[in-house]
Amino acid sequence: MWDEEQFANKGAGPMATYVLIPGAGGQASHWRFVAPELRKRGHDVVAVDLPADDDEAGFDEYADAIVEAVGDRRDLILVAQSLAGFSAPIACTRIKADLLVMVAAMTPKPGESAGEWWTATGQDQAERELKESFGVPGDSPFDPLFTFLHDVPAGVLAEVLAEGEIVQSGTPFAKPWPLRAWPDVPTRFLLCQDDRMFPAAFQRRIVQERLGFTPDEMPGGHLPAFSRPLDLVERLEAYRLSA
Repeated sequence: MWDEEQFANKGAGPMATYVLIPGAGGQASHWRFVAPELRKRGHDVVAVDLPADDDEAGFDEYADAIVEAVGDRRDLILVAQSLAGFSAPIACTRIKADLLVMVAAMTPKPGESAGEWWTATGQDQAERELKESFGVPGDSPFDPLFTFLHDVPAGVLAEVLAEGEIVQSGTPFAKPWPLRAWPDVPTRFLLCQDDRMFPAAFQRRIVQERLGFTPDEMPGGHLPAFSRPLDLVERLEAYRLSA
């Protein structure tokens, strides 16, 4: 599926604890291909399960779940996929993180809810325009095969589809993001150039506007943990070594 020979352990310097935070659906299994590769390199890995199916839980509770999963571990690198861009920064105010890596993530701003984010950022228009560039009506219903899974290898695709639809409560989308500013933690942003959910040009603009720097880029769609896990691991390791 992937050529592992080209990804020899290049690790140097101190080992870290990678805290892998999934997006919508909140399943730690999202990281099933990434976590083992990081462990091979000698790191501790915490893949977090979030209470995504709990209508009583919002982003504060998601952050609580991250903090609980971390426990007393140190040398923390938090990796936030997609929707986790809202909860991971909150967690960074409650634990000592050395680095926050946003992967194809939503970048919130103070006072904005995740429900408001789509229109406030212009994501909805960017996604419509991208669909139309593929000859798909801009207002067509959400299709996970088109939007999320278009570049996932066949074997992984079959496995993911067999697990059924993810369950994501709408509760976290309702309340304003509670932080007054971005947490005081070094932050990197990795966008996916073929992301059909958050198109690359859209992400370049939003990250510059909201975080004040130019994001890094990698090939692939919205779910690199499924489509390009070894490539993603190499990117994470490069961030660790340059921190």
